[in-house]
Amino acid sequence: MARYTGPKSRIDRRFGEAILGNPKVQAKRNFPPGQHGNNRRRKTSEYGVMLAEKQKAKYTYGVLEKQFRNMFDKAARTSGITGEILLQNLESRLDNIVYRLGIAPTRRAARQLVNHKHIVVDGKVVGIPSYSVKPGQIVGVRERSKSLEVVQNALAGFNHAKYPWIEWDESQKAGKYLHKPERADIPETIKEQLIVELYSK
Repeated sequence: MARYTGPKSRIDRRFGEAILGNPKVQAKRNFPPGQHGNNRRRKTSEYGVMLAEKQKAKYTYGVLEKQFRNMFDKAARTSGITGEILLQNLESRLDNIVYRLGIAPTRRAARQLVNHKHIVVDGKVVGIPSYSVKPGQIVGVRERSKSLEVVQNALAGFNHAKYPWIEWDESQKAGKYLHKPERADIPETIKEQLIVELYSK
């Protein structure tokens, strides 16, 4: 599956947030990338605002257009608030769960751990980052991978209490996905209603 491999700081500056990279970079150059990034720009159209919010969600969770559209269509077919369901489905991706558990420092690193077969779901190795974790399933580090430096460094001092929909077992280096998170608990600053309005046009 293809993914964005360009400069992380470029994306951060584009959205004015440290979505992929280092917050210090964003603080240093708090204007959009490109030749005219520091110039005054005309006001963004309503469509442009909605499109930017969709792009922000895609970059945040590391999902490309076709996959994102499929996830939106699935959310739209599910009863409930479409935007909230979309975010819950994105949060249920295996690479995101690995990131939320503190096993990896970033979603990109989490994706790499999954791709390299370091992660197990209910005791079985799963190498698909987009795998949808179901409530009740247990996600952990493969036994022979628990000594990996990247895993140990990421877990050192990590506060698992900030994500109440996941229960962490330190002795097993695994976490149980208790339930889909409430919108108020998801820390991302994505305005999901704008995405719904964009796809509804």
